Amino acid sequence: MGPKRKKVKRRRYDSSIRTEAAERTRRRILDAARDMFVTTGYAGFTMQEIAVRAQVALDTVYASVGRKPQLVRLLVETAISSTHQAVPPEQRAYVQRIHAAATAREKLATYAKAVVEIQCRLAPIVRALEGAAAAEPELAKIWHEISERRARNMKLFAAELVKAGGLRPGLTVDRIADVIWAMNGPELYTLLVSQRGWSATELEIWLADAWARLLLGSS
Repeated sequence: MGPKRKKVKRRRYDSSIRTEAAERTRRRILDAARDMFVTTGYAGFTMQEIAVRAQVALDTVYASVGRKPQLVRLLVETAISSTHQAVPPEQRAYVQRIHAAATAREKLATYAKAVVEIQCRLAPIVRALEGAAAAEPELAKIWHEISERRARNMKLFAAELVKAGGLRPGLTVDRIADVIWAMNGPELYTLLVSQRGWSATELEIWLADAWARLLLGSS
């Protein structure tokens, strides 16, 4: 009999390594796309240019983030979610903090902080999106869907405030939702922070105070 062969231990395939590598690649793609979209506009870059900047193959870009309109939607969703993944509203950290807040005043202050943090990332993307939507029907549809979703979410938030109590008499859920909706968008952030030089902290404090004065009772 010949010598016994040594058994070679095969390394277990660690799928987490591949997943982490794919996530790092996706982040590079999104970071490159965000920079180019904000600085050059929708028509000012190609998917190939994103691939070059992210140092990946073009096929990898499409596999990770989809077509160009889908990429823009993803830029908006990740800016709102504060991650490199689109997170459903109920799973977002700030939404959970709002639910945990005991009073309407605390909920409004928590949301004011979240709005400013979100708009720091989102407002430049929205400005680029609005500029492109007039010429790109698919982008116009994306922006309309996101805007309508924001309005619906404000109704849910308004209902939560009503349930918490302490609001001014006579305010309906719709009126509360409209007031918050009108002040939580990228337009106000752009006016006060980008154009008038307010700090993020100043805007956060002002929003919380303004909402409290408009919506809460005197007690």
